[in-house]
Amino acid sequence: MDYKMDSGWRLHPIGGDTGQAYMGTRAEERVFLKRNSSPFLAALSVEGITPRLIWTKRVGNGDVLTAQEWLNGRELNPDEMKGKPVRDILHRIHHSENLLKMLQKVKGELFNPINFYNLYVADLPDDLKSNSVLQQVTEYVKNSIASIDDSQKTVCHGDVNRKNFLLDEEDRLYLVDWEMVKIADPFSDISTLLVQYVPYEEWGIWLEQYGLRMNDSMERRLEWYSLMVCLCMIKKSHSQGRNVEMNQLILLLKKLYQNRLNSYL
Repeated sequence: MDYKMDSGWRLHPIGGDTGQAYMGTRAEERVFLKRNSSPFLAALSVEGITPRLIWTKRVGNGDVLTAQEWLNGRELNPDEMKGKPVRDILHRIHHSENLLKMLQKVKGELFNPINFYNLYVADLPDDLKSNSVLQQVTEYVKNSIASIDDSQKTVCHGDVNRKNFLLDEEDRLYLVDWEMVKIADPFSDISTLLVQYVPYEEWGIWLEQYGLRMNDSMERRLEWYSLMVCLCMIKKSHSQGRNVEMNQLILLLKKLYQNRLNSYL
């Protein structure tokens, strides 16, 4: 339902998974409004990674609204997710010392491999628990946690999918929806993109173009996070009743698990 703020802005829900996003209108003005966004948004705006932050306001019920410039644009299609603009923006985020310092300053959540594993096993439905393939992979990732070098931590978006990329009318690319931002291994973001949008046979090319010279430690991290991402996406597809997608992910999971000892290069 639309409602009016003290300053005369009217809020019109525009969908999304969280129900927290609105188009704000006042006279001829339009802005993108979101309730209770991450305080990290200001740093992202300064870096030009998200649309420009205009103002932040606390409203009567205690919610904090952030207003960003309204941009006419579109989300990316699956093929575009493999391209250079997406690689470049992820590389920039993962290698920004300034963004890392700012996220640490606002007490960004620190994620280790065990945290990703715990997210998957929490409230796992019985039929997924009893699936033999998922059982085998879950046991493998659990037993592998201690061998994963998680010393490298960077800013990670946490939800790399095409709907969170905005390409405006001037072909400027932005990454939005930072509610799942965390300080984590960048391979968690990279694996999320690869699993969803890049054929397995092209992973090596993508990693090289991203700028990685893979070593044994990196390959183990990529392997682990790719399996973990698959498991979590299977759980999400199951909860949303997307069975075709879930079965496709299980097939990919089996392929990744069977090829886990092979080099990605």
